[in-house]
Formats: sequence, structure tokens, C-alpha cells
Amino acid sequence: MKNLFISAALVVSALSVSSCKKDDKDTTPTETTGTVELNMAHRWGMGADNFLLNMELVHPMTQDTMTFTTFKYYVSNIKFKKADGSWYVHPESYFLVDLATAGSEILSIPNVPTGEYTDMEYTMGVDSLRNVSGAQSGALAVANNMFWSWNSGYIMVKAEGTSPNSGSGSFAFHLGGFMGSNNVVTVKTVNFAGNSLTVTGGHTSEVHMTVNPAKLWHSSASLATTSSLMMPGATAKTMATDFYGGIAFDHIHE
Repeated sequence: MKNLFISAALVVSALSVSSCKKDDKDTTPTETTGTVELNMAHRWGMGADNFLLNMELVHPMTQDTMTFTTFKYYVSNIKFKKADGSWYVHPESYFLVDLATAGSEILSIPNVPTGEYTDMEYTMGVDSLRNVSGAQSGALAVANNMFWSWNSGYIMVKAEGTSPNSGSGSFAFHLGGFMGSNNVVTVKTVNFAGNSLTVTGGHTSEVHMTVNPAKLWHSSASLATTSSLMMPGATAKTMATDFYGGIAFDHIHE
């Protein structure tokens, strides 16, 4: 009888442990979102040399010698298209890439639903609504020195530095404008073309982009002719358009 009692107790204990294990497994949450990072790699010219602040560079078209001390630009309104045609839109999607701030070239987008994505859409610059929305915070804070006024709006691209080709010895280009024919805000799309972005729960996937600051002067004059621009207009539109056209998808790392 004693042995029978012990055996029954062992069976009950084993069932209890098994039940606990099953319960533990059932209550473990399943990750339904992941993170996507946009890595903006800056390269100078067609040679794809690294672009860094305080580095002497020669422009491949104008032949100007240039040393950048400031390089900033806005990326906003990032969204991803799923294989089924639906879109995930990242809320409050405003990023200021500032090469003087370590890590700002990595745009982190959390809480992206798991799944396979075939396309990405993003905006270079700040959309018109945010240009007229009053004082804001984060990447859009006035303290970032990327804002002119409520009429002129945000500076979308800022490039400053020194050059012996400039009559003043320096250069400063503040490119903006969000209205009419001189609107520089540009929506760009990327098709991953056989390299689908797969987002898995609790994991970070990387989309690598290349950015070529030399493109600012792709069809613009030498610094000996124009070394400063501080307002919206046709020249700002041309320079911004050329720069944005030089931003390209490179590869995905998962």
C-alpha cells in the first residue's frame, strides 16, 4: 500500500511539472514586430571614397578643393510596402542626419510588423504641413539650427565649410523651400528588386543606402562663382534635386 501511495504521488508530481511547463510555454509572448534601420553611408564622388567632415576633398566636376565643417539634411515620412500590397507607415517619422553627431546616420524605425516587404518610400526634406505647424520638438526643434522662419520653413540641406576657391575662403549652402515651383521636398521610392526586406519579431534588419554630397554641385557653378546660398529659389531647387538624385539603395542586411 505504501509503495502504491508513493507511485501515485510521483505520477501527480510529474503531471504537475508537465502542466507547469506547458503553461509556461503557452504564456510566452510571440514577438510581432521588429526594427528596421536605415544606414546612410556617405561617399564622395564616383570613386565611392568615404565622406567625412574636416577632410580635404576635391570636387570631381568643379575641381574645387573643399573641407566640410557642417553637413545636415532631413529624411522623413518613411513607409514600407508589404508583399500583399499593404503599407506600414512609421509615425512621427522625422530624422535629422547630422554628420557632427555620431550615430545620426542610422535611422532606427521600431515596431515594424513582421513580414516580407518589397518597397520603401521616404521623403527628403520636411513636408509642408510641418513647415507651418509652429514650434516643434525632436528632430524638428528650432534649436537644431535648421529653421528659417514660419514663412520660409525648414532648411532641408545644410552644407558649410572652407575652400581656397571661394573668394571669402568659405562656403555655406542652406537649401530649402516647400511651396510652388521651388519646392525642394522630394518623395523617393525604393524597390528592393529581389532582395525583399524580411522583418522578424524582436530582430533588427538593416537597409543600406549610399549618399553622395558631391552631387550638390553636379550641375551647379564652382565656388569661385557662387559660394553662398541662404534662401529658397531656382538654384536651391536644382542643387537639392541633384543631391537627392544621388541617394541610392545599396543592399539589405538581415
